[in-house]
Amino acid sequence: MLEHGGRLRKAVIQYGIAEADWLDLSSGLAPWPWPIPDIPMRAWARLPETDDGLEAAASEYYGTPHVLPVPGSQAAIQLLPRLRRTGKVGVLSPCYAEHAEAWRRAGYVVREVQEQEVDFFLDGLDVLVVVNPNNPTGLSLPAQRLLDWHSRLAQRGGWLVVDEAFMDVTPHLSLAGQSHQIGLIVLRSFGKFFGLAGVRLGFVLAERKLLKLLAEQLGPWTVSGPTRVLGQVCLRDSAGHARQRQRCLDAGQRLYELLDRHGFQPHGGCALFQWLITPHAERMHAFMAQRGILLRLFVHDSSLRFGLPDTQADWLRLDEALAAYKEAS
Repeated sequence: MLEHGGRLRKAVIQYGIAEADWLDLSSGLAPWPWPIPDIPMRAWARLPETDDGLEAAASEYYGTPHVLPVPGSQAAIQLLPRLRRTGKVGVLSPCYAEHAEAWRRAGYVVREVQEQEVDFFLDGLDVLVVVNPNNPTGLSLPAQRLLDWHSRLAQRGGWLVVDEAFMDVTPHLSLAGQSHQIGLIVLRSFGKFFGLAGVRLGFVLAERKLLKLLAEQLGPWTVSGPTRVLGQVCLRDSAGHARQRQRCLDAGQRLYELLDRHGFQPHGGCALFQWLITPHAERMHAFMAQRGILLRLFVHDSSLRFGLPDTQADWLRLDEALAAYKEAS
């Protein structure tokens, strides 16, 4: 299993700090979970059905005619390689590590490429995977550039897979509305923007034939009845979407300014997190953890990802910890 953020219990054991005393900034989630609606008993008591309105709500929210609910976009990441014969896959890196891992495990030749290398390697690839906005760098690529890459791939039967897990704050930059095109697959995460990662819900946006093949790989009843009810309520709350977007944008800017004020100018980020490269990433991670603040450490490139604090007390705690680290360095 690859290492991910959100492993709070591991930190509890390692640092001997009670779970309730942690400020967990390791996951890149909106720290304001959506209110949980009343879930009818029938959602718990009956097998889930696919004509209950979830797909319609998702189609409206994402602006695309064809959607497939999945138990978290991670499920789609692991199953998509089964829908092709083995070949060559490019993954725009660094990014969410599960993408390259899934294609490698399925027997594909995987090349991790940087943004400036894509055009050089593209005509030798069968699939290109892009996380947009990227995690953890925050890099956001223009839609037209991605569509140009898709066009070159699709001419040869190739795929462009775009993971838009952090796109909800900037929906105008999404390729969701273009996902009906053959060879373009867009993955959307539910839990990050809605602050409900525990429900395990995501969506695949693509042309109908591919979604049917993917649904066959998933099997029946993959998204629980209570989750389907919850998902519909959240996806249809347009007023709540506007509030959450503004709240994330404001907090993302505040986090950038806080880090910069202490001399740690982020090297990238988006509305849900900021990314800092530092040769002292491991030391900073440990220093913060000893004070009950959990960050996401990336050892291979010596960097840290900071998620959004929630309350004013959380902001003050991070502020004071950064000041203490600066003084101790």
